[in-house]
Amino acid sequence: RYLLEQDFPGMRIGPEPTTDSFIAVMYGDSEGSVPGNALVVDPKKPFRKLSRFGNAFLNRFMCSQLPNQVLKSISIIDSPGILSGEKQRISRGYDFCQVLQWFAERVDRIILLFDAHKLDISDEFSEAIKSFRGQDDKIRVVLNKADQVDTQQLMRVYGALMWSLGKVINTPEVLRVYIGSFWAHPLQNTENRRLFEAEAQDLFKDIQSLPQKAAVRKLNDLIKRARLAKVHAYIISYLKKEMPSVFGKENKKKELISRLPEIYIQLQREYHISAGDFPEVKKMQELLETCDFTKFHSLKPKLIEAVDNMLANKIASLMSLIRQEESNMPTEIVHGGAFDGTMAGPFGHGYGEGAKEGADEDEWIVAKDKPAYDEIFYTLSPINGKISGISAKKEMVTSKLPNSVLGKIWKLADCDGDGMLDDEEFALAKHLIKIKLDGYELPGTLPFHLVPPSHRKPFQTAE
Repeated sequence: RYLLEQDFPGMRIGPEPTTDSFIAVMYGDSEGSVPGNALVVDPKKPFRKLSRFGNAFLNRFMCSQLPNQVLKSISIIDSPGILSGEKQRISRGYDFCQVLQWFAERVDRIILLFDAHKLDISDEFSEAIKSFRGQDDKIRVVLNKADQVDTQQLMRVYGALMWSLGKVINTPEVLRVYIGSFWAHPLQNTENRRLFEAEAQDLFKDIQSLPQKAAVRKLNDLIKRARLAKVHAYIISYLKKEMPSVFGKENKKKELISRLPEIYIQLQREYHISAGDFPEVKKMQELLETCDFTKFHSLKPKLIEAVDNMLANKIASLMSLIRQEESNMPTEIVHGGAFDGTMAGPFGHGYGEGAKEGADEDEWIVAKDKPAYDEIFYTLSPINGKISGISAKKEMVTSKLPNSVLGKIWKLADCDGDGMLDDEEFALAKHLIKIKLDGYELPGTLPFHLVPPSHRKPFQTAE
């Protein structure tokens, strides 16, 4: 709702878990909704494989279509509210985690939402997060409603969230957490406003880059599937080879299933395969229970060779084709809704801050602090109205900024490139030091509004 800036069919927002359905929010010429059973038989939609989860799921699945510009670039799957306490013990009637896993394998980004004032990770949420195993690179975390707590509480909440997530997601890397208040209402607590704006901007950039990376992600998924198919072939052919031709088939099958972890290790050594390429042991054992091992196929080396050739050679040429195509096409990013609110005008991110401060003012922004800078300038014994690099360095190093940063400031401030600074250039250097000390980035080239007035004419001519 926050990203689209409009309501969509089937939407219901409240403090309790309100959504009891999976809603695919997609672009359409007119507003409307399509129920799950009709959706899975539509050849134009990518949901046909969901029919295997049965009516219990399909009655809780729908597609909302609306003519919203955001949805021209991305589609959003809104999952049901996560249940906690007694509610989660009542079965949903379908395998919730299996459905989540199905979507997780096909989406570009998974966003886990937490409320700052209600942090508990319920059993069902924990199970849901575990179903995203293998998709860790897609997961982002949003700590929402962060304006409802003060800075001290927010620090504790963030620490508690990271601790809780560390117990559920078994990866050494820390997940990226975006902190903010993602709704169009006044902030209850404004002391962290700047933090919320920067975090929202980072999240928007992450989502906006998705259309560009879609082709590479599909190729990445193809490689994953190819490696997994190859490993499956080794496992299946090994099980087939071990089966007796006449008697004791059932006992041998049970023995092979129980020995599956050992078989994995044996295949890893024999074919030099990474342990990470193998399917999960427990899940594989469950699936093998219902299979007839005698009907399995033997290994076909030619097919394995073809997969190896594809991974070694064809994928590389395909990757270069994708890059070539991307460079020839205009950059595709998400537009519309909340994304347009922070793009232009005085409320764009970073407008009027740091090096951008004073961009829309007639007066030189450095002039207001120049009297104080002039006092320092004249203590450095200027000759013919200029101070040498050595004198400037003595003053500039008092900022304790590293030489690499001070060198960049010197390059920006020495507008005429004569290796000396006049009073205006010195004031500019002090202003740039202040910008850096306030935590902002320095510009790559000096913006026109920061150029000292006496240097503007030759500066424009040079440009």
